[in-house]
Amino acid sequence: MKLAILDDYFDTLRGLPCFEKLKGQDVTVFNDHLQDTDLLVERLKDFDGVVLFRERTKVTAELLDRLPNLKLISQRSGYPHVDLEACTRNEVLLCSNMHSGTPSFAAAEHTFALILASARQIPAQMASLQAGNWQMGVGKTLRGRTLGVYGYGRIGRAVGDFAKAFGMNVVFWASEASRQRAADDGETVAESREAFFSGCDVVSVHLRLVAATRGVVTAQDLAAMKSGAIFVNTSRAGLIEEGALLAALNQGRPGFAAIDVFDKEPVTDPSDPLVQHPNIIVTPHIGFVTEDEFELQFSDIFDQVAAYADGKPINMINPEVWKG
Repeated sequence: MKLAILDDYFDTLRGLPCFEKLKGQDVTVFNDHLQDTDLLVERLKDFDGVVLFRERTKVTAELLDRLPNLKLISQRSGYPHVDLEACTRNEVLLCSNMHSGTPSFAAAEHTFALILASARQIPAQMASLQAGNWQMGVGKTLRGRTLGVYGYGRIGRAVGDFAKAFGMNVVFWASEASRQRAADDGETVAESREAFFSGCDVVSVHLRLVAATRGVVTAQDLAAMKSGAIFVNTSRAGLIEEGALLAALNQGRPGFAAIDVFDKEPVTDPSDPLVQHPNIIVTPHIGFVTEDEFELQFSDIFDQVAAYADGKPINMINPEVWKG
């Protein structure tokens, strides 16, 4: 199979043990990022299969309609960036291990790292020291404070477990069904949405970005937060009402933010007002970017490629495409 791997920025995958699973395939790894449809068509027109690196490249109907040789897309987890209907129409099989019950511990760890860094002012304290100064402010202890987790999925629950280990109180908010699951599991659920945002010292969002959740965190939600609270987002920027976070920080509620995701990525403008805001900590969408997480994810992805090449595809999202 002639296989393209997209968006491996640091050429990491060739060095992972799981790359051996592609032995025998004609593999090309691309280390840059393209989103322009014409350029992607020119790049991918001769490939039978494509491996996606999370959601870095959007696979649109326009793109799929112009890739008649493409037969397989292999990836892991959700697929809001892939036009499934167009895949099926073009007889492109989408395979994606949904890894039920297994959170991205890398993303959960990074979330808590941002919480700690914001509470203890670590980037600013470090910059002050490197500039020849000493202490520049006073941080906050997490123990005894309240973490609010918006969402009751795998990563959100893992972040909640980390918080409990630090002696924090943990309260959840989510859809009605998810709130019921949390209550059934013995977790604390906020009495109301307003109580959730106004009562927590830290709010961390852990939801999938789908049509129903786009903009689900509103300017009103953010305005309800404490002036000393921290808002954290390592999920997707689209979960926040467009422009609301920057406006909220400018108005002082919440007082601080720590984010790993942006409306348009990659962010390369050093003067971006959100990136440069004095009360924010930012990282360039690295929540899942660890060697261990890559090995876990791409082991599944490459298994799907090997199974397809063997004539026994697994984790089929649109199995009606497979002719056997």
